[in-house]
Amino acid sequence: MKQAVSSGSTRMKLLLVEDEPLLSQSVCQYLNEEGYLVTTAGTYQEASQKINDYDYECVVVDLMLPDGQGLDLVRTLKQRKSPAGIIIVTAKDALADKLTGLELGADDYLTKPFHLPELNARLRAVLRRRLFGGQEQWQVGELTLWPGQQRVSVQGEDVKLTGKEYELLLFLATNAERILSKTAIVEHVWGDAMDVADSHEFLYTHVKNLRRKLTAAGCPDYVQTRYGMGYLFSVKNA
Repeated sequence: MKQAVSSGSTRMKLLLVEDEPLLSQSVCQYLNEEGYLVTTAGTYQEASQKINDYDYECVVVDLMLPDGQGLDLVRTLKQRKSPAGIIIVTAKDALADKLTGLELGADDYLTKPFHLPELNARLRAVLRRRLFGGQEQWQVGELTLWPGQQRVSVQGEDVKLTGKEYELLLFLATNAERILSKTAIVEHVWGDAMDVADSHEFLYTHVKNLRRKLTAAGCPDYVQTRYGMGYLFSVKNA
């Protein structure tokens, strides 16, 4: 199978499967400006052909296509043991399709309508997990993370985090130096499209507990609140 051609070897190759021309164009333009190499497909048939002919680091697929089901593309990728990350795009009332997609092996999902920076955050998180590969540990500032073990240490000393605290830390850290909205964080870590107003308090509590545990272990306070916007993980400004 051929690699999707890139003008620069460090650009991540993505396939965007979306049948709405204006949305496809805006997403493609945004992601290209963010440094990705984006190929688009507007139909199931076109996407199936491109998946067959090329390898991609990640595939973003709308589950509702005019000539087929996006879920079948997810099945095809998994049957072929493709290493590509998969982000599915669903309608608000398509809960069953979302769950099916995740059960088939999709890495994450977005519900329409979505903000482009949130898509970028999901992509970065999925690609970071894929890039870990066999890498046992990942260093960021004073933190060392073991993605496969849900383990984190500060200067060699393990920090005990709950499962959700670890997922929260990993999502923030893989999107370092970018402000993440509360909606993006909640949907990624808790897996439910929740109203931001309803999620403020419990998300605030989890972030506060995470920051307390890390700073108590001697870690600089990398997690910063951006009022009215969300949270920022920054090693540079700690």
